[in-house]
Amino acid sequence: MIRGEHIVKIFDGRRVLDDVSVLFDAGKTNLIIGRSGSGKTVLLKSLVGLHDIDEGNIYFDDLCYTQLGFKERKAVRKDIGMIFQGGALLDSSTVEDNIRLPLDLFTEQSLEEKLERVNFCLKRVNLPNANKLYPAELSGGMIKRVAIARAIVLNPKYLFCDEPNSGLDPMTSIVIDNLIKEITEEYNITTIVNTHDMNSVMEIGEKIVFIHEGRKWWEGTKHDILHSDNRELNDFVFASAMAKRAKANM
Repeated sequence: MIRGEHIVKIFDGRRVLDDVSVLFDAGKTNLIIGRSGSGKTVLLKSLVGLHDIDEGNIYFDDLCYTQLGFKERKAVRKDIGMIFQGGALLDSSTVEDNIRLPLDLFTEQSLEEKLERVNFCLKRVNLPNANKLYPAELSGGMIKRVAIARAIVLNPKYLFCDEPNSGLDPMTSIVIDNLIKEITEEYNITTIVNTHDMNSVMEIGEKIVFIHEGRKWWEGTKHDILHSDNRELNDFVFASAMAKRAKANM
């Protein structure tokens, strides 16, 4: 479980997040949606600890993360996996080395133990025997799957995904969505996905938080979203559908 209470984040005197309180459950794919500039990415990065918040508190289960010192935060980070928008793989390192990196940083395992874990994660994301490939040799979907393997290599309790389908074709996006959902349920992870992809919302969204102009404007399930009378949410859903249709006709 991850909980944010009355989160405020200020950039250049502007409240990018204004009194946002959210609760995300373990074993579920929790989605943050909203227009560009709404604050959804800032919220994700604040929850994961990439931004220090100006007011409020963030809890990982019953532990108040915002009140921890550097050493205590490092211990919590061992339980966090992160999938960045572009994959963020190291271009000069092999797939194996990219996935092994968190193990090198946070564990005292032997090389044999590390390689066993790397191979397990590669198999889990359907990329067996890709160890010696470099990122330049991978497709966009393969890069995202390697990023997922690296994110789960430490067996995290919490998984953050920043636009995991960005730049992918619709079929590959479905594969990535399903993989994230399967891993979330299989390992009972608290997963938070930042997305503007309504396909993802309707496929895997169990808890959805809609951010509008820096505030939590609506929350519910993928079933609730179809019957909402929230004007700003409906405008966002309609605009997303129109953008998708226009892209498909190009």
